[in-house]
Amino acid sequence: MDISVVVPLFNEEESLPELVEWIDRIMKSNNFSYEVLLIDDGSSDKSWQVITQISSKNNAVKGIKFRRNYGKSAALHIGFGAAKGNVVITMDADLQDSPDEIPELYRMIQSEGFDLVSGWKKKRYDPITKTIPSKLYNRTARALTGIKLHDFNCGLKAYKNEVVKNIEVYGEMHRYIPVIAKKAGYSKIGEKVVHHQERKYGVTKFGLDRFVKGYLDLLTITFVTKFGQRPMHIFGTLGSLMFLLGFLSAAWLGAKKIYFISNGIPADLVTKSPYFFLALTAMIIGTQLFIAGFLGELISRTSSNRNDYQISEKLNF
Repeated sequence: MDISVVVPLFNEEESLPELVEWIDRIMKSNNFSYEVLLIDDGSSDKSWQVITQISSKNNAVKGIKFRRNYGKSAALHIGFGAAKGNVVITMDADLQDSPDEIPELYRMIQSEGFDLVSGWKKKRYDPITKTIPSKLYNRTARALTGIKLHDFNCGLKAYKNEVVKNIEVYGEMHRYIPVIAKKAGYSKIGEKVVHHQERKYGVTKFGLDRFVKGYLDLLTITFVTKFGQRPMHIFGTLGSLMFLLGFLSAAWLGAKKIYFISNGIPADLVTKSPYFFLALTAMIIGTQLFIAGFLGELISRTSSNRNDYQISEKLNF
C-alpha cells in the first residue's frame, strides 16, 4: 500500500464527508493505493455515525473510536500503530489542511529520502491571537531543539512507515513529533510550505491555554531528549555544585570563627550569621538534587499503561 492517511478528529461531523471525498479524488487521480484512518477521539456529535456511513461505501476508509476524549497524541499513537502504507500522512479533519499537498509530500519521502516532512503554514488564516504566540513558540522550539522548522505544530506531516512504528507519542507531545523522531535516530527532517485554508465548519478545539501547555511540553521534551536516559548527569551535577558551595561557605565561617578565637578576637556565634543559614540551605538543596538524580536513574520513565486506551469499536480491520 502506498499511503496511509491518519486523521485524528473530535466533533467534525460536517467536514468529514467533504474531506474523505477530497482525499479519494486526489488518490485516484495519482493512482495511489491508500487507506484513510479516521480516529474519533470521543466525539459527542454524530462524527462516528458519519464515519460508519462513509466506511460502508468506501472500503479504504477505516475508523477507530475512543470511549472518551484522550487527546490528539493518543489518536495519532493509535493511528500510527494501525497504518499500513509505505508513507503515512497526518492531517486535521477541519479542512484547513489541503489533501492537494499529498502527492508532493509522498514524493519527498519516497524520492528525496526524507524520514519526515513537516508542513509550514506560511500564510495562515488564523486570528492574530494565534499567529503571534505561534511564531514566538516556534522560534523558541527551534532554539532549544536545534531542528530548523517554522511550524512544529502543523498537523499536515508525512512520514516513512518505519518512523511511525518506532516512535511513541503520548501526553500532548504531538507538537514535538519531529523532536521525538530525531531522538529515535530519524534525523533527515524536511519542510514544505503548504496551503492553509479558513475553517469551513465548526470551531477550533484548542484555546489559548495550548501555548502555555506547549511551552511546558517543550521544556519536558528538551529535558527528556537530553537527560532522559541520564538524569544523574544534570541533577547530580547541580546537586554536587550546590552542596560544594554550601559546604565551602560553612567551612569558611568555621575557619573564621577558629581564627578569631585563637587570636583572642571576640566573635559572634556562627549561627548568628545569615551566611550560615544560606550555606545550610545550599547543602540541603544540593543533597535533594543529588537524591533526585539517583532516584531518576532507578525509575523507568516509561509506563506499561501509558498508551492503554479503551477502544470501543473498529471498522474494516
